[in-house]
Formats: sequence, C-alpha cells, structure tokens
Amino acid sequence: MSKSASRARLFEIIRRRSFGRGEVTLASGRKSDFYFNLKPTMLDPEGATLLAELTYEALKDDQLDFIGGLEMGAVPLAGALAQISWIKGHPIAAFFVRKKPKEHGAKLAIEGLPKGETLAGKRVVIVEDVTTTGGSAMKAVESVREAGANVVLVLTMVDREEGATDTFGAAGLPFRSLYKASEFLKA
Repeated sequence: MSKSASRARLFEIIRRRSFGRGEVTLASGRKSDFYFNLKPTMLDPEGATLLAELTYEALKDDQLDFIGGLEMGAVPLAGALAQISWIKGHPIAAFFVRKKPKEHGAKLAIEGLPKGETLAGKRVVIVEDVTTTGGSAMKAVESVREAGANVVLVLTMVDREEGATDTFGAAGLPFRSLYKASEFLKA
C-alpha cells in the first residue's frame, strides 16, 4: 500500500474507531464538543500497523536512539514503533514515562530501559496519541531531559490545534503531527 493510501486508510480507521462528537472535558481541563480516543485504533491490528508504519516513515531520517512518551497514550504506540523499526532493519528502542514514579519496586519514573542503561546523551522523540495544549507531552519532555536525554522532536498522531505548537515552540522543540483535528472536523 502506498504512503498516501495508508494515510487515507488510517484516517478512516481513526474516524470510525477513535473520533466522536459530544461534550467532553480534556486532560487540559478544557471543554470540547469533539474528542479523539486513539486507544481503539492503537489496539486494532490494522490500525496499530498503519500507525506504526506511518510514524516510522515520519521519523526514520531523524537519527533517533529512543522513542518514548507519557503513559498511557504513548505506551502502545512506542511498543509498535520499536517493533516496526526492528522489522525495517533500523531498530529504535522504546520507553515510557510514568505520570508519577511507582511507590514500590525500583520506583522508576522512566520504564523500559535495561538495568544499567540510561538516556544520557541519547537522541529521543516524544510521541503522543492526541495533543491539545502540549502540557502532557511537556511532562514527558521534562522527565526525559532530567535523565540527560536530548529531546529532538515531539510527534503526535493527532494535533487538536489548540496551543501545542506554541507550547513546543516556546520550549524550542520541533513539533509534528500525522493528522490535524481540522481534517476530521471537515470530513
């Protein structure tokens, strides 16, 4: 399937499985009359594959060491990306950032790294399923930077176009998306 055909097919899957109308309160606290819940798409076999392939294609030239993001939305995406990157012969490891460190066990804020491995000096992309203001992704950025990583990009599957570009711009971070909310609102 061509990239444009894959993008069109994934758009339909997101529209059918993960986009809805109706009043909701977003993670940012804002009210909205539409929403995206990408988990049904990320956990669908075809949706997960297309998301991983299109995201991999968007990132393959960025010379990344790691893909990561804030739990919960980034977890299935980072895992699928790690897998597809290995299949494509250009492995990129994945991790996720907890919203707050576990209170038991190793008490880690960043999960997925083998014992003794760190993010120090590594080129990292922060991925997110849906971005509104960018506040959630910035929490992941801050944790990963505290661990010594060089965050080179934030990539979201759907940009709600409600301030994230400004948030990341103010932090000096490039920001890209696979889709914009306006594409779904027009359909």
